[in-house]
Amino acid sequence: MEEMDVQQLGENIVKVLKTIYDPEIPVDIYELGLIYDVFVNETSDVKILMTLTSPNCPVAETLPMEVEEKIKSIDEVKGVEVELTFDPPWSQDLMSEEAKLELGML
Repeated sequence: MEEMDVQQLGENIVKVLKTIYDPEIPVDIYELGLIYDVFVNETSDVKILMTLTSPNCPVAETLPMEVEEKIKSIDEVKGVEVELTFDPPWSQDLMSEEAKLELGML
């Protein structure tokens, strides 16, 4: 796989992540800053490091599964691993300007 393909796949993954919303906040999980990292290797295996707004988040079980399912649905993706972390814990500082604007925080 060429370097450009990895980058393109990464961009496609971000597009898909932007279609997944936190059920309690009308902002997608990418803009919310819940996605800490997206790794794509030459064999099109994807690893996503993500967090939740809190460890007791009602979607703690379902949101990572939704992320995995939606990323798996991208044709070029071979495998997906979603790792949940609370280190560092999520804070509003991780939100994009767009998300803050959407939530009336700016």
